[in-house]
Amino acid sequence: MTKYEKEIFAIINNSREHLTAEQIFHRLKETHPNVVLATVYNNLNKLLEAELIRKVPVEGTSDRYDRAEKHDHLVCKHCGKLADTKFRDLTESLREQMGDEFLYYDLKVYYVCPECRNKHIVEEKENQI
Repeated sequence: MTKYEKEIFAIINNSREHLTAEQIFHRLKETHPNVVLATVYNNLNKLLEAELIRKVPVEGTSDRYDRAEKHDHLVCKHCGKLADTKFRDLTESLREQMGDEFLYYDLKVYYVCPECRNKHIVEEKENQI
């Protein structure tokens, strides 16, 4: 692993956020001021190919990167916030339904996050006044 791969891997694995390539670039630039965005993308692709990280695409937003450990995601339909969650393992149920082996699954559940729900409630109350 190159020094950039190691550092990008560490940035992703030490963060509980779901960072975009640009956010990773800005964090890496703090210790490597001469790094360019293309280097970040190239190294992200290497880490993805090695299955050391995951790409989490969410419609309408930049791709985000996450650690490779098994977990699922909640996506707020209003603000796009991405949160980790662990649902009961669906592997056996999926195998039974498919009748065949599969490589993996990536589950994203769309909902309205508590912040957006609270904001909506406050806006409704203000409109009633």
